[in-house]
Amino acid sequence: MPEGDTIHYAASKIRPVLEGHVPDSIETPHPRFGRDRWPEKLAGRAVRSVDAHGKHLFLRFEGGLTIHSHLRMTGKWRTRAADWPTPRNTWLIIRRGNMLVAQINGPVLELMTDSRTRFDRRLAMLGPDILAPELDERGILRRLREDDPTRTIGDALLDQRILAGIGNLWKVEGCFAAEIDPWRKTGDVSDEEVLKILRITRPRMQRSARDGMQDRFKEVYGTVGQNCPRCGALSKIRSRGQGDDNRITYWCPRCQH
Repeated sequence: MPEGDTIHYAASKIRPVLEGHVPDSIETPHPRFGRDRWPEKLAGRAVRSVDAHGKHLFLRFEGGLTIHSHLRMTGKWRTRAADWPTPRNTWLIIRRGNMLVAQINGPVLELMTDSRTRFDRRLAMLGPDILAPELDERGILRRLREDDPTRTIGDALLDQRILAGIGNLWKVEGCFAAEIDPWRKTGDVSDEEVLKILRITRPRMQRSARDGMQDRFKEVYGTVGQNCPRCGALSKIRSRGQGDDNRITYWCPRCQH
């Protein structure tokens, strides 16, 4: 799942290949980029930084040019040996030495030419990153309490304007681990309960961001109809679409309150 931990993991792999270096070549094989001339615009420019914030990744080049990516549900970043056969749906290939960095099937990929203004504006719209070096708990709670109190907590956790980085999998697993019903209205969820979800979820995402092994944290995601890992045969995991995007939520009706 391309959630915040996936993006931070991708950035950690890309950084040693590109950061501080001028790429040997940049290719945009997808036809949609045919007239954009990215190779010419970025030629000879070093990558100043590789930044992740929530589900967004930024490759910042010298001269104020920034490649911005959001993978949504279908995209992938890959860091591979230079002779790796890139898939047909690859949108971007950046080569340096014996390595390449590729973005595959990523719905949002753009070159920002007015980087500082647009970069700052994009970040300003996002809530605090759950994987930031220091978690801004007060900022998250303030944004949550300014939101609609009748909204369910499961839906609110997915709002990147409140908290950046959590996707559907981590919403499900965080609420389950904290024993919080994802269908409760945010106005009925205390600050302490919200922070319990975040403080359980954050270290798990941090571990996944380091080693890319997200699946080991799945307890209830995708297990509809199976016995609850906590209640056993006393309760079955349920599922139902939640929020405007109808994202499937999995929960135990017995031990999540």
